[in-house]
Amino acid sequence: MPEHPDRDPPPSPKRPGWRRAAPPPATPPAETPVDHRSVIDSAVYRAGRRVASPTTLAETFRRLREQPGRMAWIGLHRPTETELLSLAAEFNLHELAVEDALEAHQRPKLERYGDTLFVVLRAARYLDAPEEVEFSELHIFVGPDFLITVRHGAAPDLPAVRRRMEGTPELLSLGPEAALYAILDAVVDGYAPVVEGVQNDMDEIETEVFRGDPEVSRRIYELSREMVEFQRATRPLVAMLHGLMAGFAKYGTDEELQRYLRDVADHVTHTSERVDGFRQALTDILTVNATLVSQQQNAEMRALAEAGFEQNEEIKKISSWAAILFAPTLVGTIYGMNFEAMPELRWALGYPFAVALMAAVCISLYLIFKRRDWL
Repeated sequence: MPEHPDRDPPPSPKRPGWRRAAPPPATPPAETPVDHRSVIDSAVYRAGRRVASPTTLAETFRRLREQPGRMAWIGLHRPTETELLSLAAEFNLHELAVEDALEAHQRPKLERYGDTLFVVLRAARYLDAPEEVEFSELHIFVGPDFLITVRHGAAPDLPAVRRRMEGTPELLSLGPEAALYAILDAVVDGYAPVVEGVQNDMDEIETEVFRGDPEVSRRIYELSREMVEFQRATRPLVAMLHGLMAGFAKYGTDEELQRYLRDVADHVTHTSERVDGFRQALTDILTVNATLVSQQQNAEMRALAEAGFEQNEEIKKISSWAAILFAPTLVGTIYGMNFEAMPELRWALGYPFAVALMAAVCISLYLIFKRRDWL
């Protein structure tokens, strides 16, 4: 089996050695009760064909040990700690890998613990109704004669992978490696509908940006976050697959499996490049949207400024005419009080003088306001 470039970690002090545990004595001690509701499918194969479909993990262990040359494929969905510890005791799984499989939320990686390979994958699927990408986690333990999948989420469709492999027993007879590569292929193929869905979202976002949709900024941000998660799922896969291919010669990997893995590596490289392109395009779209929003805000501010200017002009005109009309009103008010001590009341030129004074004040104010462009 191809080896990851990282060094092998030391054996766990709790479980010395890395060989399969010896078969139990004729009268084994009582087993710890195990909740098998999370066991989706458990099967034992020989020469690529299913020879047993145990209903419990204990029965799977027993059927696997009955005859050499058999392989167990156990599929779990969110297993309990008891179930994983039972598998760890049977197959000598490293405690760190078991802990990762229990806690989930791991980055995609490939690690070797003795003769067991531990693989973490991030599957994805596109949800049409909410137009978003959903990610799920898959942990795989691969040993000389067993393959264990621990799924956290809906994707990928592992039962379909199992059916496809059972339909080609000559490929499944190549061992757990063949099943691992089939799962890798299913995960990578599952990225294609996601890429198409994201491309449609990108086209819609571009239309909304130039249409001036106020909600488009939020949609761009949410899609950008999904693309960050997508990058975290696809980028490590490229290095992981190259690490597997680097071990072809050392582990004598079958030629058919080599071609299989190279095809998967090509697909994941293409997907990773598409995802990188999406993220860059979203950055550009966000910049364009910010520019358009800024232009729209500037236009609105300019319109407000023009409206304010026009309003100021109207206020100036109204104020000017109010001041002009106020002057004769003031003069008329003073001379209309009819006090006995006012000398102008008995002056023959008092009336013409008052009228001339009002006219002079009005004309003077008019000329002043006109010179200042208030009128």
